[in-house]
Amino acid sequence: MSVTQNLEAAANAVVEDLASDVRGVLSNKDLEAVPQLKALKQRVDTKLAIARELAAEKSKVAAKKAKEAAHTANAYAHDEPWQIAGAALAVGVLVGLLIGNRR
Repeated sequence: MSVTQNLEAAANAVVEDLASDVRGVLSNKDLEAVPQLKALKQRVDTKLAIARELAAEKSKVAAKKAKEAAHTANAYAHDEPWQIAGAALAVGVLVGLLIGNRR
């Protein structure tokens, strides 16, 4: 699971917990007779459903972007293998020099 997915799951859990708390307060039998609170409960339920849909759509978009980025990187690696090898060699030499200087 990626960091983005972990953050999204945590955000969804917080929203669900908050919605549960609000529903608990609004479902108090003494408050059911108040029309404004009944309307508020309906608005909360509607907006929570919208938030769930938006979160699901955001997840789909993020997954699509990640796939596109991976495809682009793969295509570049196949089109320019010597540049990738040269960059890897340069990074290896740099790390080797840094480690060698520490001793």
